[in-house]
Amino acid sequence: MFFSGDPTVKKKVDLGGRSGKERDRQKLLLQTKLEREQRQRWRIQTQSAKHIQKFVRGRREVAAVRPVIRSEFCAIHGEFGERADRTAFQSSAKYLPQLFFFFQASNDGDMQRLVVACRLLKQSLIHSNMSELFAADANTPEWQIASHRQKRLASLCVLSLYVNCISMKLELLKDVHASAMSQDPSSVLLETLLIVTNDDSPWGTAVMDHLLRNKLFHFLRHILLQVQPDANQASRERSYLEYVVCCLAKRYVQRVNAGTSLPLQWGFPCQVLSIPLLWQRYPSLKRVFVDEGLWGHSIHLIAKNLSEFSTLLPPYIKPEFPSSICLLGNLLEVAAYGLSRSDCTLQLATDFAVVGRYMLEDLPSSFFRSAKDKNYDVSDDPGFDEDMDIDEPGTTASDPALEQQLLHAADPEFLQNLVRVAFLQFTSRGPALGSEAEAVGATCAFLYSLFMTLPTSNVITGLAYKAQLVPHLWSHIKRYHRLQSWPSIEFKGRKSLEIQNSRLLGWMLPLAVFCPVYSYLLMSIDNEDFYEQQRPLSLPDIVQLVSVLKEALWQLLWVLTNKQQTGPVQKPGLDSSTSRKLFSTQMFQPFVSKAASRLLAELHDRNSRRQFTPSEDFHAREGVDEVFVTQAEGEHTRAQDVLRQAPFLVPFKDRVRIFTSHIAAARAESGPHNPMGRIRIKIRRDHITEDAFAQLNEVSADALKGTIRVTFVNELGVEEAGVDGGGIFKDFMEGITKTGFDVQYGLFKETADHLLYPNPASQMVSDEHLQYFEFFGKILGKAMSEGILVDIPFANFFLSKLRKKHNYLHDLPSLDPELYQNLLFLKHYDGDLSQLAVYFVVMDNEYGEQTEVELIPGGRDIQVTNDNVIKYIHLVAHHRLNTQIHQQSHHFLHGFQQVIHSEWIDMFNEHEIQILISGSQEGMDVDDLRKNAHYAGGYDEKHPVIEMFWEVVQKLEMKMQQKFLKFVTGCSRGPLLGFKHLEPQFCIQRAFDDGSQEALDRLPTSATCMNLLKLPPYKSKEIIQEKLLYAITAGAGFDLS
Repeated sequence: MFFSGDPTVKKKVDLGGRSGKERDRQKLLLQTKLEREQRQRWRIQTQSAKHIQKFVRGRREVAAVRPVIRSEFCAIHGEFGERADRTAFQSSAKYLPQLFFFFQASNDGDMQRLVVACRLLKQSLIHSNMSELFAADANTPEWQIASHRQKRLASLCVLSLYVNCISMKLELLKDVHASAMSQDPSSVLLETLLIVTNDDSPWGTAVMDHLLRNKLFHFLRHILLQVQPDANQASRERSYLEYVVCCLAKRYVQRVNAGTSLPLQWGFPCQVLSIPLLWQRYPSLKRVFVDEGLWGHSIHLIAKNLSEFSTLLPPYIKPEFPSSICLLGNLLEVAAYGLSRSDCTLQLATDFAVVGRYMLEDLPSSFFRSAKDKNYDVSDDPGFDEDMDIDEPGTTASDPALEQQLLHAADPEFLQNLVRVAFLQFTSRGPALGSEAEAVGATCAFLYSLFMTLPTSNVITGLAYKAQLVPHLWSHIKRYHRLQSWPSIEFKGRKSLEIQNSRLLGWMLPLAVFCPVYSYLLMSIDNEDFYEQQRPLSLPDIVQLVSVLKEALWQLLWVLTNKQQTGPVQKPGLDSSTSRKLFSTQMFQPFVSKAASRLLAELHDRNSRRQFTPSEDFHAREGVDEVFVTQAEGEHTRAQDVLRQAPFLVPFKDRVRIFTSHIAAARAESGPHNPMGRIRIKIRRDHITEDAFAQLNEVSADALKGTIRVTFVNELGVEEAGVDGGGIFKDFMEGITKTGFDVQYGLFKETADHLLYPNPASQMVSDEHLQYFEFFGKILGKAMSEGILVDIPFANFFLSKLRKKHNYLHDLPSLDPELYQNLLFLKHYDGDLSQLAVYFVVMDNEYGEQTEVELIPGGRDIQVTNDNVIKYIHLVAHHRLNTQIHQQSHHFLHGFQQVIHSEWIDMFNEHEIQILISGSQEGMDVDDLRKNAHYAGGYDEKHPVIEMFWEVVQKLEMKMQQKFLKFVTGCSRGPLLGFKHLEPQFCIQRAFDDGSQEALDRLPTSATCMNLLKLPPYKSKEIIQEKLLYAITAGAGFDLS
């Protein structure tokens, strides 16, 4: 470079703030550290290489010396050791050390030498014991040598069986008596294991501990899997292998109970009980497993080490055989017998429920593939579907045999024994012991897991009938509800289960099991059982149950509002077995609320038909505030959750307010700004149904919600005078409902109580009968949306179709009381039902034409017996109440829902829907009608005629008041929310104003389309009463004056 003229040298500056010396120091330290680590790696590699070389040299030397030692052994003791005597077992003898040194399990000759040594040991013990045979005293070197040799001998026996189990299969599967008499190698080796681990031997426990610590049951697991019996050997006697496994398992239990610390991973529960379908492979082990206490010990051991147990299980044999599920299946298969034994304790039942609940959560959600019956969705109907699928589980698993094994959890005998033991010491009074509460909590958690995992109908049927869970569990719920203190329930195991508050689980878990089972039971309980026999619960208990349910639901749906109903979306590819959190808030809390709300709804329905408690007892609060009403009108709110799941917590009038607000909002949307505008129709009075059907049936749902203006045409084809301001439309609605729902029209029939339901043979009335049903569904919905009350009494079992509900046996009296009594006769018949010659068929008789209908395929050849009579009874009720009117009800509902949304009508039960249609059955509130009345033609509220009129109406009997209301409004019942909501408002108009005697002799007249009463100015109360009673009893209207 050229000289720049600047003699100074610029100093380099470290922007990190460190000097150059410091930077060099750090670099040096880092380099030194790296070099030191490199040298350490070289030293480790060198040492490892030396160890490997040493091991390889040693193995080579042993392999080289092994033939030499074997030759010396043969030269001294014979080719297979046949010249050896009992002195060969003394500590100074080289017989066993030489054998141990050269022995190879894969060498046939060595196998024979080991068998000969074992035979020699057995024969020598005939005349002496183990201490004499090994010539060893305690606390001497000889004692330690003898202990080592016996451990080594036992290990070689296990190893030989492990390596050669396939070639020994037939020998291992010989029955225990034949094996004891034979001298085949496998029997000798197995017997030697029993000899050296026997408690009578001074070294027995030490040898057993040695084997257990060195994976004894791991080797036995392999042997049991490899020598699985063939199908033709299923009925064989217990094999010697099974006998030895049982003996060793019992000794394992003794060692564990003695406090010996043994590896859990290599124990009997982990290794043997996780063998797929163990009891099918070795059925003779099944009963021995329970009788010898192995089942109870295994349950206690697993429960004690629950959190780590599943991680210690052997790897899967096949993907369709997960070890934890195989273990669960084996435990379940013997559970019914284990729980039935007299020595089964409350703690054992509790531990079993804990283990079962824990392992069920490991069951992959796809294990039972049927979406129809996999999980108990309490939002669906709990009963029979269209095919009355009573007996068919309808599920398939990855392996059918393993699936069937898991279905032992639905075995009625198992469920009965579990409930019996869990509730055995339970008393109905006073605080429960901690063990009792723990047992009930664990049992309920296990049963809930079954609901969410296995085919639900099987489990619930067993709990409802065989186990009779309802009265037992109700005693538990009732006691803690009375004490107002619920026990805490803590879950053992994985942390994902511990997210529910323990106090909340105390009352949620019993309800999660009780509600589905009792709901299922109510389907088959007839009115006699419920009201007269009061089974399974008394009416006072049911009243208390209503209180429990409404308090629980209010807490779940209103108080506990953490918005946890929607859990996180599962990521694709995530293993379903790790994501199943059955007790998470997102899954458990909605289950409890749905189950409880459905049970409360069923009790509310029963109470509506025949009251056992005041309807106010179902209300969680006396009334709701404006905040609740405002929320109910919105979307995704707490109030909507309450009304959707448990509407009966809210008083009826408050629900009616919300219902009318929904309708008002819908009408506002279809008001003047509706692009469809107003619909105008012309109707001939003598063809009102046909004309309305032709003009309105094809109208869209949105247009139907809007305004409809009607013009009537008389017999001459001339339009009637008048402008439809709402009154003519009301007249039209009254006319079409009166005509279309008349039984003479043929679409509807009536019960003995004169209640309407669809005619099952409506196709014989009209080819378009289904279109007419859809049309009349629209008409009924339109009447409700316009607030027009129509005096049409429907049967309850038909109104249930508006809520998309099935009907059951207890609904049958409203249709056919005689058939109901006949079915009850069959239900309670003590004799042999097969002698009555009843078959699975029913006779439909419509218009004199009889048709035989099979209730099930081939039903005409299947006789009703004492075993299947319950199924027959429910199938008959299902046919009469559901199947016969299915098509008609479906089309009626389709039309109805085009005007009235399903979530609006679902807030009410059948009895309340009838009130929405026809008004309240309570007496007319005269003061309310007077307060909301209007006057015209010279009348006002202070006019003497008006005052006399109201005095007369006030004193009428309730029946006459209803007739008066029908006379002026067209309906005998008042609006649900009072006459303020009567449309149009009730009006009294002065008639015949000339005051002549002829005018005073006339009767009052009415215009129901305008809710108008035309009242002449009578002179006295007596005349008003006389004329009014004559008019309302004679049916006076436009034409009678």
